[in-house]
Order: sequence, then C-alpha cells, then structure tokens
Amino acid sequence: MASESKRTRGDASSVPDVANLGLVRPPLVYLASIFLGLVLHIAWPLPLLEHAVAAPVGAGLVLVAIGLFVTAVRAFRAVGTPVPGNRPTTTIVRAGPYRFTRNPIYLAFSVLQVGIGLWVGSLWFLLTLVPALALMSLWVIPREERYLEARFGSEYLSYKASVRRWL
Repeated sequence: MASESKRTRGDASSVPDVANLGLVRPPLVYLASIFLGLVLHIAWPLPLLEHAVAAPVGAGLVLVAIGLFVTAVRAFRAVGTPVPGNRPTTTIVRAGPYRFTRNPIYLAFSVLQVGIGLWVGSLWFLLTLVPALALMSLWVIPREERYLEARFGSEYLSYKASVRRWL
C-alpha cells in the first residue's frame, strides 16, 4: 500500500512497475484507428490513388510492416524481455531494428495502416492514422520513456541520445 501511494503521488524515487497500464494500449490505439478507417471507408469511400498503382505498393508496405514487427519481437525475445508494455522491461534492447528506431513495433503498426490504406485505396486509413500517431507521440511514448529513464537511468539516456524515436 505504501509503494502504491508513492507511485500515485509521482515520487521521483519510485519506479513504476511497468511502462504501460491503462486503456491507452498501443495495439488498441492502432486497432481502433484501423477499424475507424474501415468504417469510414465503407460508409463514405474516399479514394486515394489509382488501384493499379497503390495496391502493389500497399501490399509491399504490409509485408514490410510484418517483417519489422517480427524482427522487433524476436529482438525482445532474444534478450528475454517481455514485449507487452504492461509487463516489466528487463533490459534495453539495442539489436535488430532497435539500432535504428526506439519504437519499431509502433513504426510497424503505422506502416501497416498506411499499407492497408494504399492497398484498399482509401484515404480514410491515412486520415485516421493521424490522431493515432498524435496519441502515441504525445501520450504513450513519453510515458514509456519516463518509465525507461527511471528504471535504467543513464543506460537508457545514452540509447535515447543515439537512436531516433521513429526513424
């Protein structure tokens, strides 16, 4: 009970147990964004580009997103740290795609949504991605970064200074 009260008061000496608890969970943010794009596409189609051009590019981006996601998850598993943000992080991952971006899984989710939008030829998927990216950039990622800074200190600050957030 005492540790809980320290966390709720924002005591700088306490480190949260996990990076991401609550309703604003990254997979749900992107899933809701894709679902909203689909609903809007069905209700009020907003064409994007000519299908013959956009579909192959979109399909390629979907494959790139899947590959990025898989390699990011493998990098986490290789060092034994859990992927979900609602479980404690055990180490800073610097291998695989984490050499180039601090958030390859979120980047994969974003590329997936752009790919879907191009593949089906709907501007709605791109438009609904904007608030998702804002939520991730302004709320989710900063909260996770505060957790990692508190948990790993200079090790994370060094990583953060050497690798970009997105690309």
